Amino acid sequence: MTRAPRANDPGPKGPHAMRILNDITKLRRERRGIFLALGFFDGVHRGHRRVIARCEGAARRRGGQTWVLTFDTHPQRVLDPENAPRLLTSTAHKLKLLQQAGVDGCLVLPFTRELAGEEPERFVGRLLANARTLKHIFAGQDWRFGRNRRGTPALLKKQAAGTGVRVSVVSPELWRGSPISSTRIRTAVQEGSLREAKGMLGRDFSILGTVVRGRHLGTRIGYPTANLDPHNEVWPPFGVYAAHARIDGRRLVGVVNVGTCPTVVRADDAKPSIEIHLLDFSQSLDGQDIEISFAARLRNEHRFCDVDHLKRQIARDVRKARRMLAQ
Repeated sequence: MTRAPRANDPGPKGPHAMRILNDITKLRRERRGIFLALGFFDGVHRGHRRVIARCEGAARRRGGQTWVLTFDTHPQRVLDPENAPRLLTSTAHKLKLLQQAGVDGCLVLPFTRELAGEEPERFVGRLLANARTLKHIFAGQDWRFGRNRRGTPALLKKQAAGTGVRVSVVSPELWRGSPISSTRIRTAVQEGSLREAKGMLGRDFSILGTVVRGRHLGTRIGYPTANLDPHNEVWPPFGVYAAHARIDGRRLVGVVNVGTCPTVVRADDAKPSIEIHLLDFSQSLDGQDIEISFAARLRNEHRFCDVDHLKRQIARDVRKARRMLAQ
């Protein structure tokens, strides 16, 4: 579930406002120097933040602003949908993480077949023509763009030569001797290796979602849950987790169930879901967005013989989660 950001949207609420544009020509309005990081940035992991940090440092030294250029969907979703990767972050979630990283503005281009087929020289020419205050471009060494992925950082440097725009290629961030990538993190999350994922992300793996009305089964047994419609496509394995939750800037703790709730849901009605029981919290959250950060796995999901056994296990889960999250 991906919500497209609107042009000129000030970005997610918070102490640091981030502008969002969807049209490259809108960059003509910028008066301050633009320092631009390029990438798809799925997950906004440590490797991505290395590129952004280099960009932000240069902008700060020269009194400019930090911008990111990214796309509204993964290129493979358009060009080869059957083999497109499942995303760690929706566009909305990615924008929140970029905002938290201190980015001033984000150009989110709609990725289309026309854009994919554009010669890279023409794309760079359009960027330079419209970003008139562009000072410096930063990209990872594997960044590719344009027709047949022919665009490279080397081509960027060649095109920018003589324009006054610098191009810097940022080396990858390593984890356990190999470059960090969104692909490695997807694999770690899906295999339940949350510590491995955290090491590469630089934070707990998290899911942003919207609270939707459920069947109130948790309320009936004394443990009300918020049912999440997740915006991303990568989930950890079925199980019960201790988690932090962020709601409108508030940080809460809770116990998350990822699975089909087999004790209280009939097998023929079972659909995978994500539900969180927030500790010491009783307000309605229907329609609100929550970011859930998975801190630790508590146990596998089980089918209990009756609801009383389930309630006793949830009580143990809550006590264990309190202890773990307090640390």
